[in-house]
Amino acid sequence: MHYAPVNASDLIPITGAYRHRVAPPQVAGYEGVGTVVAAPCVYSHLVGQRVLPLRGAGCWQRYIDIDPQLAIPVPDDIASTLAARAYINPLAALLMLQQWPVSGKNVMVTAGGSACALLLAQWARLRGARRVVVVYRASAHADRLRALNLTALQETAREAIAAVCAQTDIVFDAVGGETGQRIWQALPEHAQCVAYGVLSGTPISVNAARPALHWFHVRHTLGNIGAAQWQQLFSELWPLLRSSECGEVEIFSLDEWREAIACYHQSGRAHKPMLCLDP
Repeated sequence: MHYAPVNASDLIPITGAYRHRVAPPQVAGYEGVGTVVAAPCVYSHLVGQRVLPLRGAGCWQRYIDIDPQLAIPVPDDIASTLAARAYINPLAALLMLQQWPVSGKNVMVTAGGSACALLLAQWARLRGARRVVVVYRASAHADRLRALNLTALQETAREAIAAVCAQTDIVFDAVGGETGQRIWQALPEHAQCVAYGVLSGTPISVNAARPALHWFHVRHTLGNIGAAQWQQLFSELWPLLRSSECGEVEIFSLDEWREAIACYHQSGRAHKPMLCLDP
């Protein structure tokens, strides 16, 4: 293993929130990048190749034994620090945009400082969204969003957000809580609200069938996807990642995992914390 990022999905099981399906002892980390050092004869062509070792053991360790069918080869021109982040957020963004098409529609994205929201906003425009509005919390994120020519509104701009919501067709929400609740209540009846995270710790509560609220989880969407389809998804992701703003990273050694987690929790942080697993 070379690198593994710190994501919300990595930290939630550590807290015990997923105790119904996580049995310790277990290694944390759902994504990362490494180089194949040994493989069965039929997969010997992968030896020396950088791959994403996904859907197996935790990635916050220096060696992982994985199913070779599921190893995703990394193109030579993709930096390892980008490849290490190519699963959790990019795949979620791609799958949501496939499931809820945005062409010709007005789109709102919350959690504007997060990696997934940044990709959702950029790729929604690529897919022909009429308008994309990003809601953010910390003011430190405003300049980056506007540099990408995205309309950005701070969470505290309640009246402006409500006015935009009234004309919105699809919301991708990772916050929940008071912000998510206000957004859902201000949407027109035909709108679709896709909840893919609960960063506030409190999910949106609905008391009506419309506007529709959908819960999205990558693992539920993928199900028991076969190896060929799994590989195909990443063949679609690599070109998108090459042409997108994916944010910067801050590198920590594996011994500094506590500092990496503390960095993740900093409000308004501009960099994704990433563990370097090389000795």
